[in-house]
Amino acid sequence: MSIVAAQGASADARPLRADARRNRERVLEAARDVFADHGHEAQMDEIARRAKVGVGTVYRHFPTKEVLTAALVADSFRRIGDQLDEALAEDGDPWEAFTAVLWFGAELMAGNRGLTEAIGVMPTAPGDMPGVERVHERMDVLIRRAQETGALRPDLCVDDIPMVMCGVGAATRKPHSCPESWRRHLSILLDGMRAQAATAKLPD
Repeated sequence: MSIVAAQGASADARPLRADARRNRERVLEAARDVFADHGHEAQMDEIARRAKVGVGTVYRHFPTKEVLTAALVADSFRRIGDQLDEALAEDGDPWEAFTAVLWFGAELMAGNRGLTEAIGVMPTAPGDMPGVERVHERMDVLIRRAQETGALRPDLCVDDIPMVMCGVGAATRKPHSCPESWRRHLSILLDGMRAQAATAKLPD
């Protein structure tokens, strides 16, 4: 089952009772930790153990590991979307807002191996998964604002951002002499996005 299909299966659930909602949140919180440590090799019984619920409770909310992975990815896009909404609502420097959102997204990916693996293989079209379209639209506005100030190179487009973030995610898994080397990787990329650093137009 693909992540998109899994997300659809999860979205069909009826509204949950308060105790069931609490159990679901406990499972999701535990899953974040287990997926962060083990990636797609994470086991449902380990998630149940950390959530302090029976494994049947895990499967009741998330019938497959793909459905659970999709829920974690969707939650990450929701959090990034919230960050974008805050950035767009503030009357601050658009370049600083743009870089802050990228750092926020990179922190999420650097802290969760499973999230990095899942996003690396998911479809990139905005409408392919709940939350992605919202992020795509908000990021497009933020990019244009930063370009209008002359800080962000004018040939960068919103479709470049998923590629950049997947690169950051891949960097979290590469051996490096420096701790948290993904921070170096993103810093280099951000410098290349500055209008003043552009030496030639990006290829079409």
